[in-house]
Amino acid sequence: METALTKLVGVRHPIVQTGMGWVAGPRLVSASANAGALGILASATMTLDQLREAVREVRSRTDAPFGVNLRADAGDARDRVRLIVEEDVKVASFALAPSRELIAELKDAGVVVIPSIGARRHAEKVAAWGADAVIVQGGEGGGHTGEVATTVLLPQVVDAVDIPVVAAGGFFDGRGLVAALAYGAAGIAMGTRFLLTSDSTVPDAVKAEYLAATVKDVTVTTAVDGLPHRMLRTDLVTSLEEAGRTRTLTRAVRRAAGFRRLSGLTWPQLIRDGLAMKHGKNLSWSQVLLAANTPMLLRASMVEGRTDLGVMASGQVAGLIEDLPSCAELVERTMAEARDALVKVTATMAPPQGRGELLDKPPLPAHERTT
Repeated sequence: METALTKLVGVRHPIVQTGMGWVAGPRLVSASANAGALGILASATMTLDQLREAVREVRSRTDAPFGVNLRADAGDARDRVRLIVEEDVKVASFALAPSRELIAELKDAGVVVIPSIGARRHAEKVAAWGADAVIVQGGEGGGHTGEVATTVLLPQVVDAVDIPVVAAGGFFDGRGLVAALAYGAAGIAMGTRFLLTSDSTVPDAVKAEYLAATVKDVTVTTAVDGLPHRMLRTDLVTSLEEAGRTRTLTRAVRRAAGFRRLSGLTWPQLIRDGLAMKHGKNLSWSQVLLAANTPMLLRASMVEGRTDLGVMASGQVAGLIEDLPSCAELVERTMAEARDALVKVTATMAPPQGRGELLDKPPLPAHERTT
């Protein structure tokens, strides 16, 4: 299936595996790429040296195109952009809208730039700055999310920009792909669905909790970092929502310090990142501190398997997923489902038997019509 997305980035299928922190590592990304999708490596939880090593590991596992996801507001964003250029990575995706200068630097080096956005005006802005495509995530998506459903946001963005639009939030199968294409999208991006594959390094016990979840078990809370965050409802999430402000901030300071050690960032760098977030989202300092705490809560679950100590970002589709296929099986199945869905849609639009010749005729002029 060829679309504007497949032609732009050189993949076989119009499917993107999103850059999920602690989840989208070399194994998952290379498996996605080998399956014909666009795998996106998550870099926000890596040091520069770790990122370079991860990029080279992906390349050792696949000859297919892949991308790296960046935080546009990170203090070392420009260093990471240079790394992507030096390592000849095909695609740079961004969790937040990158600056005009970062987009220009990447495009000058031949890198395809695909920011993720959650509002029409953001898509219009990055398109005007030269972005090659956008991933638009509706409120059904996991992690930080907005309030507008994909079915409302997607057609707004498709109508607003002239670059390929990739739909995210609420997708897990081929029927969703066909629906997105009908809206005018060039493909779909899936996070939770790729997290729940046999190629994902997320611990089996954590995957089991996702598989056991119903749609009602996926909630949106601001208790983790002060911003709307979609995740599985657990006892920890409930306790965070019920905890007092002082206790919450004390825990956040401790976990932020832990993330600083893991990421290799200095306190001044963390403060600069916090200032960028505060400015971009108009956050209070307490919210900035909570935001610095989030990576450690995700790591506890996604890496260590401690769901009692961590959170599990999740799209609403977790309540519909029941198995753990390989990435190759998932992509092949999704494309087969899409073909079947297209056949069924086409069949419903076929002319009724015996009336085909009538439908083929042009309508009569108004003055010749009778009631």
